[in-house]
Amino acid sequence: MPRLNPTRRQFLYGGIAIASGVISGDGCSRQEAPPQAIAPAVDHPLAASPAAVEDFSLSMPTRVLGRSQLTMPVLGLGGSASPLSRPGQAAEAIALIEQAYAGGIRYFDTAANYGPSEECLGRVLPAVRSEVMIGTKTSRRDRDSAWRELERSLQRLQTDYIDLWQFHAITYDWDVDTLLDEQQGAIKAAEEAKEQGIIRAIGVTGHNNPDIFVKALNRYPFDTALIPINAADRHTARPFIDHVLPVAQRHNTGIIGMKVPAYGKLLKPGILSGMSEALGYALSQPQVQCCIVAADTPEQLTENLNAARAFQTLSGEQLTAIEQRTAQVWQEASFFRRWS
Repeated sequence: MPRLNPTRRQFLYGGIAIASGVISGDGCSRQEAPPQAIAPAVDHPLAASPAAVEDFSLSMPTRVLGRSQLTMPVLGLGGSASPLSRPGQAAEAIALIEQAYAGGIRYFDTAANYGPSEECLGRVLPAVRSEVMIGTKTSRRDRDSAWRELERSLQRLQTDYIDLWQFHAITYDWDVDTLLDEQQGAIKAAEEAKEQGIIRAIGVTGHNNPDIFVKALNRYPFDTALIPINAADRHTARPFIDHVLPVAQRHNTGIIGMKVPAYGKLLKPGILSGMSEALGYALSQPQVQCCIVAADTPEQLTENLNAARAFQTLSGEQLTAIEQRTAQVWQEASFFRRWS
């Protein structure tokens, strides 16, 4: 039976039984019950004067994310493989989130299984919730488990809605078949939550199987797909760019690029000159409307922000030259194709 919830806030604070009971653990977690209001403490710097940093976003290009109608800057902050996802690095994580917002980033990517990432974002973003978009993910494929994970994500993020809820790491036929089951598939949870206003858009993500995205996008009108987009991908046997992007264009599925610098493997001397080329290549592909990139340090985040602000669509000659320079490292840079 669908969950009947008159309002989003009643959904979030109406006595939901979260499996964990309270927010606890390492990283950005807190060892007390969730607060009774979504807003953070009034002494949080973003809560005190968010207007002081809003003008920075004006210099970053924005795009509409496919049929979702979500408008976002071309760069989002990735919530994995960085202090956001590592226990014990709360101070570093919060500083990066605040720097990202101050620099114009308005899309924040995370997942239920990214360690303390959701909780870190939940410490900062409620102060500016109306200004930002949050995307999180579930690896659950059945309706009931997906609902429970969505409830936990809402609590951790300290919000009553998610802008983009994604089915994480689809890889095999059974992933798509199970989550799209008409009776008990996780898609039922997404559709119910979207109808209730708890989520705004539905997406899929994955790292290593372009064919499964072709299947998924042809079977269901997903709003978005999060896939690897970089120049080394063109040298693989089944490039995401060649096989998934044309299908996304036909369905107007919004594409978010990830693995843009391949965890820095494309930024080695003699390959790409820096994030300007890596990000420029990805954002110049048809139907790619946004890229998420994680940052280990404030310096890396600054480079990413500068590249996004300076972005201009690359010519065909420039794209070809970048692809040629990645030919020598494409196998190393495609390591995520071996993930399962």
